[in-house]
Amino acid sequence: MSRSGCLLTDQLLVGSSQEDIPITVMLCYSETVKNITVAVPDEVYRSARIRAAERGTSVSSLVADYLRTLTEDDSEFDRLAAQQARIVRALGDFSASDRLTRTEVHERAVR
Repeated sequence: MSRSGCLLTDQLLVGSSQEDIPITVMLCYSETVKNITVAVPDEVYRSARIRAAERGTSVSSLVADYLRTLTEDDSEFDRLAAQQARIVRALGDFSASDRLTRTEVHERAVR
């Protein structure tokens, strides 16, 4: 499905302060979107409609924003997993048995 629309802005004044020219700007957009059907309990739907109205948006926009955050979270998870893999590779052949003894640690701290 393709979605498009236009928004008219308020009149703007352009030019020098002596010769302002009023103009109206029309912003248009077009994008391809997919429709989905979601079944939710009546109370959830009512709450979502109220929340959307409070934010001046639609339930559809709320759901789309939520789904967008899910994909962003996946991207963040992938980024952190790759970072962890790089750190583990950088550690190389770390061995806990290579640690200093308690006495050696205290001796180094005193110096």
